[in-house]
Amino acid sequence: MSKAKLWTNNFIIVSSINFLLTLVFYLLVVIIGVYAVDEYHATASQAGLVTGIFIVGTLIGRLFIGRKIDSIGYKRTLFIGLGLYILTISLYFIHLGITFLIITRFVHGIALGIASTATGTIVAQIIPATRKGEGVGYYSMSTTLATAIGPFIGLYMNQHASAQMIFSLCLALGIISLLTAFFVHAPALESATKKAELTEFKPFQLIEPKAVPISWVTLVIAFCYSSVLSFINFYAIEMDLVSAASFFFLVYSIAVLISRPFTGRLMDVKGANYVMYPAFILFAAGMLLLGLAHSSFNLLLGGALVGLGFGNMQSCTQAIAVKLTPPERMGLATSTFFIFLDAGLGFGPYLLGLFIPTISYRSLYIILGVVVLASSGLYFLLHGKKEKTCLNALARQ
Repeated sequence: MSKAKLWTNNFIIVSSINFLLTLVFYLLVVIIGVYAVDEYHATASQAGLVTGIFIVGTLIGRLFIGRKIDSIGYKRTLFIGLGLYILTISLYFIHLGITFLIITRFVHGIALGIASTATGTIVAQIIPATRKGEGVGYYSMSTTLATAIGPFIGLYMNQHASAQMIFSLCLALGIISLLTAFFVHAPALESATKKAELTEFKPFQLIEPKAVPISWVTLVIAFCYSSVLSFINFYAIEMDLVSAASFFFLVYSIAVLISRPFTGRLMDVKGANYVMYPAFILFAAGMLLLGLAHSSFNLLLGGALVGLGFGNMQSCTQAIAVKLTPPERMGLATSTFFIFLDAGLGFGPYLLGLFIPTISYRSLYIILGVVVLASSGLYFLLHGKKEKTCLNALARQ
């Protein structure tokens, strides 16, 4: 039997759109706080709000569109998200004070939530069932590349170009995404499925219940990883390892890019447990190494281990959420997964930041390393012990 084709034109196009959307997010996230301080004389707390409110908007966008995407249509939802995305990037050129900038960031986040839910749902539909783990892994690599390239472009342009030039580049990338979307062929759902979405509102229409257990695991590990996104630079300054920290996410991304093709196939052949349990150990080891780091080598090795751990856990848990869900509810499953992921990444920095005055960054990473290791027990209870049963059920379908 020939292997089902994964690298179709459709798959490449949707992954490319996701890459461009995420690239703009990471490009801006590293410079927008400094821009708010320089341009609007924002306080430190306001600069933090300008940075973090984007993820809150993304979360709300996913909550809203998760219920509507199947009735609106996947491609139409993508166009709505991309149109709003371009509109809100245009608002960065308007100077009406810090409040307007905060609102712009919030709406921009909503647009990303809508558009990325559409791309995630479309790609989940077009990946062959027998290569779901591998396909989601490759698709997630578009995000991984963006996390490495985006910050580099943002920091470089912040030193050598004006804010207007940075916003112009983001606008151009948004327009390219919209033009590329015309070539997307999204699978259509049966009309009965669409009608089902228009019935009386019920709580389960906001989330996919079958995706919730694994999404709880995602929330916990994302909460722990948010400490890396938010505080690694502060920690590097404290240890005088700033130059090494600039390569941290590049090393993280390389580790993910090298490992993900193997872990995706391993998940499809052997099951999620063969990926998840080693990933918990690697993620925990990476966090502990960060907490104990005293040199550039240890810091970057910690980044590689975190990439091998969290980077693969993120794609694996997303694949689990999709595999457990009927095709007609993949939109909700994708939305549910990212809602929990965004909640962990978005609220984690604020909650963890409350403890920074009383504990050091070093202690924070060590504690979170223990939390990551302990969360493997949560995974076992919510999914791991049922993984074999789930595989057998899918095999009979």
